[in-house]
Amino acid sequence: MNRFSLIAALATLATAACSPEEEPPSMTVGDTPTSARTPDGAFISWREHLIDDPATSGVPVSGSDGLGMADLDGDGFEDVVSVHESDTSYDGEADGHVRIAFASDDPDVWTNVTLAEGAEAAAPEDVDIADVNGDGHPDVIVAAELAHLIYFQNPGTDVRTTDWPRLMLPMTRNRGSYIRVFLADFDGDGRPEAIAPNKGTQNPRPEDYERLTPISVFHATGDPLAPDGWRETVLGNYSVPHNAQPVDVDGDGDLDIVGGIRGGPRMVWFENTDGDVGDLVEHPIDVEGVAVAGFHLAHADLNGDGRTDIVTAARFGEPGSRPLVGPSMGLVWLAQPATPDAPWTVHRIGDFGSDSVTGIALADIDGDGALDVMSGSYSLGPRDDDGDVTVNDALGRLGWFRNPGVTDGEWTRHDISRRKRGMFDDFEPRDLDGDGDIDFVGTRGNSAPYDGVFWLEQVRTEAPVPAFTRARAEDSPEMPLPPG
Repeated sequence: MNRFSLIAALATLATAACSPEEEPPSMTVGDTPTSARTPDGAFISWREHLIDDPATSGVPVSGSDGLGMADLDGDGFEDVVSVHESDTSYDGEADGHVRIAFASDDPDVWTNVTLAEGAEAAAPEDVDIADVNGDGHPDVIVAAELAHLIYFQNPGTDVRTTDWPRLMLPMTRNRGSYIRVFLADFDGDGRPEAIAPNKGTQNPRPEDYERLTPISVFHATGDPLAPDGWRETVLGNYSVPHNAQPVDVDGDGDLDIVGGIRGGPRMVWFENTDGDVGDLVEHPIDVEGVAVAGFHLAHADLNGDGRTDIVTAARFGEPGSRPLVGPSMGLVWLAQPATPDAPWTVHRIGDFGSDSVTGIALADIDGDGALDVMSGSYSLGPRDDDGDVTVNDALGRLGWFRNPGVTDGEWTRHDISRRKRGMFDDFEPRDLDGDGDIDFVGTRGNSAPYDGVFWLEQVRTEAPVPAFTRARAEDSPEMPLPPG
């Protein structure tokens, strides 16, 4: 008997065992046979593989958040740099891990090393990778929520075993809470700048929204390992800014910046007019009927009009509230207007019901030529114990939304997994196994001791099979969808 037949038989027995007054038990999301299909009729399911986790590495990582990918050692395979807050609560303790998973020709064989830990990796939240010093080797920069921005310089040789030289950027030390960081060349000189929002404190309270903190660009003007080798340009001060992402919004060939601001909430974009970061022109991203804060976002021209659109999370019907999580949270795409200061048009993609929407990535998952959306959610129960949660609570969801291929069409949600605990914050689309379809590399938090880095293999079959095959024999339990 194959797995699909076995699951169907078990479901039938479970229903028969119920008395007429009882509701039959619901099938968990991961065990539900997939309905997702490719244009040629193949069924799409997902198999989880571990890259870096405490059980295999012996390193107690937890609170896993951002990741970046690049070939750090020059062997032709993309490696993974990941950051881990090492928290099961907001305890204010400045510790954490920055890890590198060195790839091989086998996507299930990785060599994991610690790049930084403890106080210099003080609740790291995000990471980006680029060649900052111009020596041809990718370098790393990390945003730490309880401390600073920290730059790691690729040594170029013996990358896996040599300590990487590093610098905590002096103007960021003990200056607030850095939650995002990106490396990109804004002025066209061939050398990337770092851009980062400072949200002020790790876990903002109501009174923290009254003070303003900066979105800044940091220029490596000299030796990036020297304390005087960096200069800061403040783009503006805002109420809990938590994103500042390089995007060519106006399609003129240079990079602009999209900012996400929790206070309000609101989004803005900074127009790059002449390559001088100090002269960026701020424009609002005005929308109607939803509240958007741009905590995570992805971008592409989704309607084919030649303008860059934005995919992000929104709270529907509550434009005056701060969008965090809850049943009114969902995904939208914002169509860019023809003129910079006109309102952006909101198109609804979908939602996860009682689960939040956080991590976002665009990729053509089913191979039909249109960009779909992979997304994940944050569970709101305990982070180190499954706790007394129900199907109606905000749990850890993985799922994707199929693009209908027309501007006003209805997107179809395909659920992958729903567990009592999970925080799926970041995804990188890659064909990791070289079979021609899109897989995803991601991080998982809120799930100690199951936090870490994983990849989702896209599996295509002739017949429907369960939507998700997990990597661990023991894990936070799979859950059904909420009723209704």
